Amino acid sequence: MIETKQLELQKDLTLNIDSLAGMVVELQHKSGEIPWHKDGKTDPWDLVESAMGLNIGGFFKESEKAFLWLAKNQNPDGSWFSSYINGIPQDRTTETHMAAYIATGLFQTWLIRWRENDDTSFLKKMWITLKKAVDFAISLQTERGEIYWAKSPEGNVDQMALLTGSSSIYMSLKCAISIAHILGINMPCWERAFDKLGRTIREEIHIYNISKSRFSMYWFYPILSGALTGEAAFNRVEKYWKKYVVDGQGVRCVSDRPWITMAETSEFVIALAAMGNTKLARILFSWIQERTYDDGTFWCGYTFPDMVIWPQEKISWTNAVVLMAADALYGLTPASNLFSHESWDRFKFKGLEGAICVK
Repeated sequence: MIETKQLELQKDLTLNIDSLAGMVVELQHKSGEIPWHKDGKTDPWDLVESAMGLNIGGFFKESEKAFLWLAKNQNPDGSWFSSYINGIPQDRTTETHMAAYIATGLFQTWLIRWRENDDTSFLKKMWITLKKAVDFAISLQTERGEIYWAKSPEGNVDQMALLTGSSSIYMSLKCAISIAHILGINMPCWERAFDKLGRTIREEIHIYNISKSRFSMYWFYPILSGALTGEAAFNRVEKYWKKYVVDGQGVRCVSDRPWITMAETSEFVIALAAMGNTKLARILFSWIQERTYDDGTFWCGYTFPDMVIWPQEKISWTNAVVLMAADALYGLTPASNLFSHESWDRFKFKGLEGAICVK
């Protein structure tokens, strides 16, 4: 199936799935850890993103090893440290969105590998890890609904809510609740956390730290996650398009720097596809197709108009998210609709007020 879809994709693009996923495999350690680049650090969010790219490329054993690495290295409170090198913690900050994102990766894995056969064995194996991770994330949720971004290495909560991180958690909660439903487990506390978080993003977006608004992710992550849909999503794209998009080039990482990044461009492509605007998404995706090394892997980013590649390293998660964008546009796998607003609209969570979460 993937081979057939790749032939369809190559009618429009020169993207080579094997090269992109193969580069991630080459970077992966025997332990399952996937660093950013050779001799680089590993963070749990980007490790999951890389594992999702491996799934799209058909490297299922390698993806599974990455999730098992997370299970082995999880902290007792359900978190992970912000960075590791060869399994050794570096930055001991623990971030809520980094903990929760395993849910998105596990749900994508199930959709691609096991949904057709209704096989829940790996989800059951990972359930305790997943539950502890999500519980950690929502333990930092305020009564109003936003989720603080991190705890310091000393265990102090940084009482700042980030729109990008909270939007990522919103997506992760959708996937976590879906996994719970697949396993026949009611998690009403997750559902309440999901509802409260979504309401703040839709109705009280001003409560999120505005200092991060220079980052393009601040712009499109509420759309990518599905917290904003329909007219609200359309209006947000229109309002800030010129701030972050350089026509014919791609999406800036930050609005005040002449730096186009493949990851942000690909994620915005996924957000557009999620809205149903596939035509525009394909146009943006076409802009970055020649931003590759000789082996077909993608640059991390480049400056313009001088076209200087920066940084020079080949980045695991950059190439993984390019694969995710290709999947969203060309239906390479059964998880191609993972971010689709329309697909999620068909699934309604059951509110269970006053119920107790299953332990």
